[in-house]
Amino acid sequence: MVVWNTSDTTEPVFILKGFPGLEYAYSWLSILFCLVFLVAFIGNITILSVIWTESSLHQPMYYFLSILALNDLGMSLSILPTILSVLWLNAWEIQARACYTQLFFIHTFTFLESSVLLAMAFDRFVAICRPLHYTTILTNSATGKIGLACLLRSMGVVLPTPLLLRRYHYCHGNVLSHPFCLHQDILKLSCSDASVSSVYGLCVVIATLGMDSVFILLSYILILNAVLSIASSEEQLKSLNTCVSHICVVLIFFVPVIGVSVAHRFGKHLSPIVHILMADIYLLFPPVLNPIVYSIRTKQIRLRILHKLGLGRRL
Repeated sequence: MVVWNTSDTTEPVFILKGFPGLEYAYSWLSILFCLVFLVAFIGNITILSVIWTESSLHQPMYYFLSILALNDLGMSLSILPTILSVLWLNAWEIQARACYTQLFFIHTFTFLESSVLLAMAFDRFVAICRPLHYTTILTNSATGKIGLACLLRSMGVVLPTPLLLRRYHYCHGNVLSHPFCLHQDILKLSCSDASVSSVYGLCVVIATLGMDSVFILLSYILILNAVLSIASSEEQLKSLNTCVSHICVVLIFFVPVIGVSVAHRFGKHLSPIVHILMADIYLLFPPVLNPIVYSIRTKQIRLRILHKLGLGRRL
């Protein structure tokens, strides 16, 4: 079905794309996505519950982890409605306002994830490189301000995006490439001059994901330099072990982002289903895997989860 927008007063309607060639397996795909969302929901709620009920975990590192868990829940809830509406109800149409709202939340949560990962890298840097000043630098007040700054920054850079998209005309078939709305996906459907929005989107990605990744890398270079200056190999391993969970989470987020970018830039010949699945992985991997990584790799959280399950004494 193709929907056209040739009127200045008519709000465009976009068409969500499902999974081409897999229509016969939609029932199974819906079960798979429900399981994925359930794992993400239970995992992140568990992390939040453990941190907020255990006073010993009321520290900057775990406050940032709580923000990360809330962000992952938000990301899951942002894409869940349209994916399930396509798989369950064959509801392909989405009004422009709803589409702009969805992309605002998806991109906000994406940039917020990057910002929080940078804040967590800073936490590890201070803990390892400036241990004597850790409690004076990362106070509860400072942690709260950092979290608020991450949120305002993410919302601030994304807010102009839907405002710009609302000004454009869409006179082509408004068929999206995914079962959810993304900025670049909608932008390519515009028949107006969208160069401002395109350039702005590129600048935002460079200023957020690009700069965050650079500062995270710089943080770990400084951390590694500080760790290697420690005489005891046992202390070196102990210090590095506190960073393993964060490094895993950084890779879980940035590797799919790079993969999607490369596929979008050089994978024009790839099947549409490959692009759709890569976008799904890019959005769903962090909410699913982050709580698993921290539950396994962080001793304090692992022990408290086992204790809540009644397995603490046995193990």
